[in-house]
Amino acid sequence: MKIFNTMSRQKEEFVPLEEGKVSIYVCGPTVYNLIHIGNARPMIVFDTFRRYLEYKGYEVNYVSNFTDVDDKIIKKANEEGVDATVISERYIQECKKDMSDMNVKPATTHPLATKEIQGMIDMIATLIDKGYAYAAEDGTVYYRTRKFAEYGKLSHKNLDDLQAGHRDIKVTGDLKEDALDFVLWKPKKEGEPYWESPWCEGRPGWHIECSVMSKKYLGDEIDIHAGGEDLIFPHHENEIAQSEAANGVPFAKYWMHNGFLNINNQKMSKSLGNFFTVRDIAEKYDLQVLRFFMLSAHYRSPLNFSADLMEAAKNGLDRIVTAATTLKRQMDATQVEAMSAEEKALFDATEDYVKKFEAAMDDDANTADAVSAVFELVKFVNTNASSDNSRMYLQLLYSRMNTLCDVLGIILEQEEELLDADVEALIQERTDAKKAKNFARADEIREELKNRGIILEDTREGVKWKRA
Repeated sequence: MKIFNTMSRQKEEFVPLEEGKVSIYVCGPTVYNLIHIGNARPMIVFDTFRRYLEYKGYEVNYVSNFTDVDDKIIKKANEEGVDATVISERYIQECKKDMSDMNVKPATTHPLATKEIQGMIDMIATLIDKGYAYAAEDGTVYYRTRKFAEYGKLSHKNLDDLQAGHRDIKVTGDLKEDALDFVLWKPKKEGEPYWESPWCEGRPGWHIECSVMSKKYLGDEIDIHAGGEDLIFPHHENEIAQSEAANGVPFAKYWMHNGFLNINNQKMSKSLGNFFTVRDIAEKYDLQVLRFFMLSAHYRSPLNFSADLMEAAKNGLDRIVTAATTLKRQMDATQVEAMSAEEKALFDATEDYVKKFEAAMDDDANTADAVSAVFELVKFVNTNASSDNSRMYLQLLYSRMNTLCDVLGIILEQEEELLDADVEALIQERTDAKKAKNFARADEIREELKNRGIILEDTREGVKWKRA
């Protein structure tokens, strides 16, 4: 298996540090609001990569954090007049719900930055002892960027060029020895959460959080560090500088980064009115469609989101699910149990699609080509399966489809669509529950209908509903 390593800018044969085991750290979201579809892309692509590693027999330790202390979280907390933990805990739960709806497996560990403060203080102290960091008069601790000789090796940026023209990592302040030094610890401001430290009451810089959480849950040196390409610089570059200076070993053997997500060929932004949360998409589509859409392109390629492309993804997913549903019905209808020699030969021929699927995934997790292999298998199934075939043959075909789709996180076992009469009955039960002031049950029914693709709208004329 080969993966493209951002560090070397080329595909490299994947050889884990420990045979049979893989350690992966994926930078997670800052939890101050509902996650948007840009956040969803790394969640889906690296979840799929993890699933493939597990399919190949690796034991995967997959760590993805939640940044639960940040300026945006504090700002929202102040606006609502609540503690910052109220905001972060709320949106961690909302994020986990969206991840579940996208069929993203929970990480082995989802560490929280606020629970790892002592580890951050310890690493900062180590960096000061080694001469890589210093405390300024106001208690701010900075990292000496120039002290780390290999700074820029991931992003391929040159420190002198940064000094001369770029402002990517420059932070104003006369207390720094060098304009390019970055913050490891900063003093508290009025109304902010803070922790005691040897330097001041304050909180950590963003970069140190991931270095410490990766070290604690995966070790000083890990197999793969992954995230969106917007994190390459300065976040991942700074992580390398911190971790390698503190730990004395290479930080990560392989670096994987997914490409940007654009909306109708424009960068997603609130000012352009093209900003979509995962919940926005869930109002129109089953989130399996969003997942399938994300896998339709190579993870390193820029991906363009549009209504037309989502419809194409929905149609493609429907083809796969319909083929699987038809197979199940044929299994129920058949009267033949044992597989014939002819059926065995036919089933053996589907091994070619498995090989194509594996070849695609072994080539830097090329999910677009892996999806193509699944479509070829679907075409074969549609042509070579009927209720005249044996149950064993049909079951083997279904199992093969299900195994490949499970690697992609595609769920074939779809719930039967609710009949209109069933929807109306549940709406009536919800209305009765609200009259009886049983609001918990009313909310349960609304959520159940939403999960089954039914969107309710309460109007003056009564409850209106539509299928997503």
